[in-house]
Parts: sequence; C-alpha cells; structure tokens
Amino acid sequence: MRRRDFIKVIAGSATAWPLAARAQEAGRVYRLGSLFYGPRTSPVYAAFFNGLRRYGFVEGQNLLPDPSGYGLRPEQLASHASEIVNQKVDVIVCAGDHAIRAAQQATQIIPILGSTEDMLGSGLVHSMAKPDGNTTGTSILSTELNGKRQEILMDLLPKVRHMAVLADANASSPQHFQMLQELTRARGVELSVYWVSEPEQIAGAIDKVKSSGAEALNVLASPFLFNRRQAIREQVAILSLPAMYMAPDIAEEGGLIAYGASIVGLWRELMPRQMAGLLSGAKVADVPVEQPTKFELAINLKTAKALGLTIPESFLLRADEVIG
Repeated sequence: MRRRDFIKVIAGSATAWPLAARAQEAGRVYRLGSLFYGPRTSPVYAAFFNGLRRYGFVEGQNLLPDPSGYGLRPEQLASHASEIVNQKVDVIVCAGDHAIRAAQQATQIIPILGSTEDMLGSGLVHSMAKPDGNTTGTSILSTELNGKRQEILMDLLPKVRHMAVLADANASSPQHFQMLQELTRARGVELSVYWVSEPEQIAGAIDKVKSSGAEALNVLASPFLFNRRQAIREQVAILSLPAMYMAPDIAEEGGLIAYGASIVGLWRELMPRQMAGLLSGAKVADVPVEQPTKFELAINLKTAKALGLTIPESFLLRADEVIG
C-alpha cells in the first residue's frame, strides 16, 4: 500500500500567519460552536480534535466543543446557529454551504471556520488570500472532479453501457449534469441521474439505479452525501453495484473506488491549524482560505473481489493507493 502524503496547500499560505507562535491564554476555556450534518463519531471530527491537540487545544481541558452541533438536518441549522451565538462561543466550525450561510446569518462578529466545495465560487468569501467579514476555511473543490471520476469509472468498466449518478439536489446545477451527459455520451454510455435531498431517500434512489438496469454508480461530491457514505456503501453492497466516490477515505472504509482529496486529511492537518490561529486571536483576514492540491485515486481490492470484479494490472498502476 502506498501511504498518502500530507495534504499540500496553496503555496505560501501555510507560512502566511505564524500560528505556531501564538499561544492560549493561561486558565482560559475556549468554547467551540458546531454546525455539522455528520455524527460526532465520524473519523473526520476525531481527526479534527486530535489535530487541535497538537496546538495545545485539548477537548475536556481548555476546549469545550458544542455537543449538540452534530447530526443536524438542514432545517435545524438556523436555529442551532442562533443558539451557539447566544452562548457566545469563540469560533463556529461548520461544513457545507448551507451550514456556513446559517452561521453567517446568525453572526457577523464571531469567527467562522468552514469547509465546503468552493468558498469563493459560492460567494461565502470574496477573497481567498485575505477573507473579508468573519469567515474563512477550506475549499475542497471536489465537485470539479466529478467529470474526472466519471471518466475513471468508465475506464474501470469499459463494457458497461448504462451508468447512473447519485446527486445532492441542494448542491448540483443543471449545467454540471449537461457536462456529465456529454462526457458519457461521447463514450457511448447512457447516464441516468437520481436526486436526493433527505437521508431517507438514499436507499430508494439506489434501488431505482439497480432496477433501471444501470450497472455502475458515480456518487457525486457533496458534504451531504459524504456524511451519508456508510448508508450508501451498505446499499450498493447489498445490490452488488460498483460505485465511485469523492474521497480516498471512502475506499479505505470499504468503497470500491474513489478519487479526490482526503477529507480526513484536511480535517487532521489543515483545519486544526486554521482553527488554532482563530482561537489564539488571529484576525480572520490573516487566515487565508486554503485548498488541497493533492488528489489521489484509491481502489479497494477486497470490495472488487466481493463484486466479482478483476482489476487489470494496468489500472492498478494508475492508483495512488491500493487497499487489500
């Protein structure tokens, strides 16, 4: 197995502000507000709090996280954002456009650290180098790779002539699907689109993928679908449906194949460093929005075997990480 390197970030940003030199105030307890779709047990958040320990912010000692900010539904974001603002937390951390906007609508003063697809493109900030207002964070840029993932999936399964995509109805544009349709049509592949906006819709949508005759699934990038990855993996396994995912972490967890930046890696390395700066008093404008530049292809051979797939050696040579 080729081990993943640490995430590289935009040149110069890692040294743009001296986080390591900043220190906590002795005896102070820092309060952290959260707006997350995923459960507190997610390895993403474990990586985040482990990363903060390196900077001296230790949960249960001088760091008091928000215990109610996990597993939230979209309609709960605004009310919970108001609650944590009233609690006068020191920083709000969140993931996804809707969560970041909910935090921005609740406060223009408390610093917000967000992670989403495209902070600049979504209008959440107007500058990456010197973020305006009270928001900074990371742009994952994984939606830009949906076409690349579709190409990889077609390379992996060259005989398949009907594929499907599972898409977050709140995070995808018609223009994006037109691009995917044109891409697959050029390869002689029919592409069906199945939209979901609620967790309860996922299993039924994947059932429809299978019953439609589609032989492979591209799970498009979105924070919502990433946080529901276990349910997606379980359903495609039941139906013996090969699936492509947005991050190598999902292949490590049992998904067949994935291409993108490591989400866990971002929350282990980059997000804690940014958070440490904000907690230590850095101005938001001095904490640049960052983005990954290292994207990896990961394949899980155990899952391939369970699906009855033989991965050609030439394809394995393309992979950055082979599991199993």
